[in-house]
Amino acid sequence: MVTINSTYDGALRCTSVHASSSQTLITDAPVDNHGKGESFSPTDLVATAVANCMMTVMGIAAERHGIDLKGTTVVIGKEMSSDAPRRIISLRSVMTVPLPADHPQRTLLEAAAKACPVKQSLSPEIDASVEFRWVGLSNLSRERSLLRSRAV
Repeated sequence: MVTINSTYDGALRCTSVHASSSQTLITDAPVDNHGKGESFSPTDLVATAVANCMMTVMGIAAERHGIDLKGTTVVIGKEMSSDAPRRIISLRSVMTVPLPADHPQRTLLEAAAKACPVKQSLSPEIDASVEFRWVGLSNLSRERSLLRSRAV
């Protein structure tokens, strides 16, 4: 079991400490929910967890097969409901992989990413679609520029 100790600091800010590593994380309420938005919100962390979990699980599968995924990125867009109760309704992501589209382990790697524990823990009501872009090393910087210039 992992233990995380969290404290409400006031002004809609919380500080959490990962007990085994002593790493600290601060969250703020988002601007659209009475906060300052000076750090990740709790729901931003859900989006971050999905993105990082997909890459981590995919990385585990890649290591088993001697595949280097360094440089893989995920851009994830989080959408909140406009009605009550306030909740995440969409976590659509685009994963850019610096390997060619015809990579022999593509199916295995995509399946690993989609099976990550965080993604599997989400409500089925959340749109958690993933678009994979297999761009090869030569097209990676161009693809990243394109993704930064438009929303997911």
